[in-house]
Amino acid sequence: MPELPEITAYVEALQRYIGGRPLEGVRMASPSLLRTVDPPPGALIGRPVRAVRRLGKRIVWAFEDDLFAVFHLMIAGRFRWKARGAPVPRRLGHAAFDFANGTLLLTEAGTKKRASLHIVRGEAEVRAHDRGGLEPLSADLPAFRDALLRENRTLKRALTDPRILSGIGNAHSDEILWEAQLSPAKLTSRLDDAETERLWRATQRSLIEWTERLRREIGERFPDKITAFHPAMAVHGRFREPCPRCGSPIQRIVYASNETNYCAKCQTGGRLLADRAFSRLLREDWPRTLEDLDND
Repeated sequence: MPELPEITAYVEALQRYIGGRPLEGVRMASPSLLRTVDPPPGALIGRPVRAVRRLGKRIVWAFEDDLFAVFHLMIAGRFRWKARGAPVPRRLGHAAFDFANGTLLLTEAGTKKRASLHIVRGEAEVRAHDRGGLEPLSADLPAFRDALLRENRTLKRALTDPRILSGIGNAHSDEILWEAQLSPAKLTSRLDDAETERLWRATQRSLIEWTERLRREIGERFPDKITAFHPAMAVHGRFREPCPRCGSPIQRIVYASNETNYCAKCQTGGRLLADRAFSRLLREDWPRTLEDLDND
């Protein structure tokens, strides 16, 4: 799922490509995308896109007359910039948005179509899509601490809960926790002051560095290949590969459709975190430490 750095890359590219340009046509190919009825998509046609902004993991297009298009790409939704009039892909395509200088396609891989578009009128309706989480790049340490302590959650869940922090998901939470050298299973209530400050600094540093990296890589192009994994990531998607810091193999916990990647040596004192799906099967044979794993 695109997160704060990737959504920022989309927002900045969309501002370059469609900012100030009238939307000339909308071609809806998927009935699951549009989640509102009034105003209809046709109400946007002929109106220039006055601004593009991020709202958590959502992308908002602002039009005149207080009209807004609120996109949530979910896990597999992606924007792609094509020549004007490009057809909507048959299996993956949701919609096409036609401008004088090209066509923006919205696609979604996979069989479960979760991406959404809400067309709303008024800032109040836009704010209804705000999950309320703290913006991590503008938060000072006291505000960050207060947000974390609002509920007693594991650090992994606290970082990814949009009601606590805005714009962070599965991939960047792994990178942040590795940067901070903290266990994803540690409870927020058990953080001491030094660990809280380390996590705050790691959160800001990691998100800023990834945003800047994407800016450099994309340049003035449109980011057609935004993914949830980047080859330069330290731990996310790096199961069994060596940790860039200590060389130990990266570990993984899989649950539902998500996974957590971490370095046991750097983050958990060498202890392996139990993967529920496998620990039920292995019971007492489930390895507890890196040393146990090496002996299996």
